[in-house]
Amino acid sequence: MLHFILQTGAAVVNAATALDSAAQQTANTGFPANTAEVTETKISLIEMVMKGGPIMIPLALLLLVSIYILVERLIVIGKASKHNPNLISGLKDMIHQGNIANARSMCKNMNTPESAMIEQGVSRIGQPVAEIREAMSKSGSNEIAKLEKNLGTLNIIGRIAPMFGFIGTIIGVIKIFYDISLAKTVEIEVISSGLYQKMITSAGGLVVGVLAFVGYHWLNARLDKLAHRMEDSQIQFLDMLNEPSK
Repeated sequence: MLHFILQTGAAVVNAATALDSAAQQTANTGFPANTAEVTETKISLIEMVMKGGPIMIPLALLLLVSIYILVERLIVIGKASKHNPNLISGLKDMIHQGNIANARSMCKNMNTPESAMIEQGVSRIGQPVAEIREAMSKSGSNEIAKLEKNLGTLNIIGRIAPMFGFIGTIIGVIKIFYDISLAKTVEIEVISSGLYQKMITSAGGLVVGVLAFVGYHWLNARLDKLAHRMEDSQIQFLDMLNEPSK
């Protein structure tokens, strides 16, 4: 390693000396010195990713799965979060008039976790309040559990994606030492391939892991908000049952 640092330092010094000489010659003669032509090489994102090696294949699959789960759950939770602020008040008149069938139909037609939970309470009107509360709580928990589908997979991806990146880093380091052993030198051209693989896989693993991690907690935050709203609706429904009919 010390030998590599010394070689790198020497190369930098030589390059600086050459540039100084070229600048002096230009100042003296008015013509630019004959230096090597510098060409700018651009690399596309796809080409850069491909330099990460085979470990980028599972990382790409994890990325696709993460995006699919995130988009699919956002759509489902968005539909489930639709709220009708007049639901309880609309059911109140039907229930106090004894029109239980229409009240249940109203809940079913809304087709949301909140209405499904309340429908369980409407169907048990006449039973003790404790039984109604228990049935509604179980229904609410089941509805939230349905919305949590595949979130566990997103959580796992957030944990293992950086590990795949770390595996790619180790493979890149191994490749660096293997290339050095073949070339008997530590020139940058020899170790560049392994350095690319090492750094690109690390970055790829972190990007996929961060996406899955943020998506998982974002979706859970939306589910928590929905669960709290359903609890409030349950309390309003039970209070409405205790109100005297007009």
